[in-house]
Amino acid sequence: MPEIVIEAMLQKTPVGRLGKPEDIAHAYLFLASEEAGFINGVTLSVDGGLIV
Repeated sequence: MPEIVIEAMLQKTPVGRLGKPEDIAHAYLFLASEEAGFINGVTLSVDGGLIV
């Protein structure tokens, strides 16, 4: 990806960094765990606050 595109994405992302595969994996593991047993029917945005 061109550096100018990456910089533009970083400026628009409130957490100030690009996402990593681990970010998605952690959300998936949480939703698959007992701790999320009462969660259903929602969309979880793992985007660093980009879509607020």
